[in-house]
Amino acid sequence: MSSTVISNIATLVTNDPSLGDGSPLGLIRDAAVVIDGDRVAWTGESSKAPATDNRVDAGGRAALPGFVDSHSHLVFAGDRTEEFNARMSGRAYSAGGIRTTVAATRAATDAELEANLTRYLAEALRQGTTTFETKSGYGLTVADEARALRIAAAHTEEVTYLGAHIVSPDYAEDPAAYVDLVTGEMLDACAPHARWIDVFCEKGAFDGDQARAILTAGKARGLHPRVHANQLSYGPGVQLAVELDAASADHCTHLTDADVDALANSDTVATLLPGAEFSTRAQWPDARRLLDAGATVALSTDCNPGSSFTSSLPFCIALAVRDMGMTPNEAVWSATAGGAAALR
Repeated sequence: MSSTVISNIATLVTNDPSLGDGSPLGLIRDAAVVIDGDRVAWTGESSKAPATDNRVDAGGRAALPGFVDSHSHLVFAGDRTEEFNARMSGRAYSAGGIRTTVAATRAATDAELEANLTRYLAEALRQGTTTFETKSGYGLTVADEARALRIAAAHTEEVTYLGAHIVSPDYAEDPAAYVDLVTGEMLDACAPHARWIDVFCEKGAFDGDQARAILTAGKARGLHPRVHANQLSYGPGVQLAVELDAASADHCTHLTDADVDALANSDTVATLLPGAEFSTRAQWPDARRLLDAGATVALSTDCNPGSSFTSSLPFCIALAVRDMGMTPNEAVWSATAGGAAALR
């Protein structure tokens, strides 16, 4: 393997406060990066760069780590344009719209689902995303959830089993039986293809007791928890995430002081998804409150066909700075190192 130096970088973001200006971003001016094979082997001032086999001139650009999108829903078919039109005309957002995507996803072929997934991955890569997590959750049958995870696992190691997105329409009259399915036969089929397990803990989806049972069953099968928590209302999601050592509590829009304290004193990352608030005209998460309390904050796209149809982390960074109380440096850190922390 050959080595390459990228020099003439005006500003390099290292996310290492021991380097450069000592800030959380570890900024180095007039910098260089040495890549040896598939690893970053050295960073520092251009004038001190070691000899390498190849040289690339960055032309005075800035360079920063690839974005880490730790929350997306990319295995789906169909669209939700009618729902978006209705929402922009005054209808409130609820969890129920997911059923439209479930029907379309069940009807799609494997090839159609994979083509859709790879299209959005290519789009994200062009915008700087180099690591991404994605979930199942639009099949809600044993076979459809397993195939969604199998398709996703061919493209990323960060695959999340989300059979507990909503109660399947097939079990609308018997939610308890659906929880049994999610923690039993469906989990058995899905666990070999996933690293994580998630649950939408929210009114209209799963309550705290159901969510605990689902996440606990997943942990017993070697899957680590993540939680859709406190998006639409105050609820038990954040506290449950901390209790179960979830890697992240995602959304975190409606938080009590106890929720903020719990996040600040745990290893659970508060993952904020401003694309969802933008698309649903909902209350913005208060990133400033979380940061000032000492919580670790990540930014991600929540890319999905219903409530956050964007693959652009730069757009989410802009929203976080404009509407959620983050500084540009904090937002860049949260979309890179913060997302990495949310994936441990």
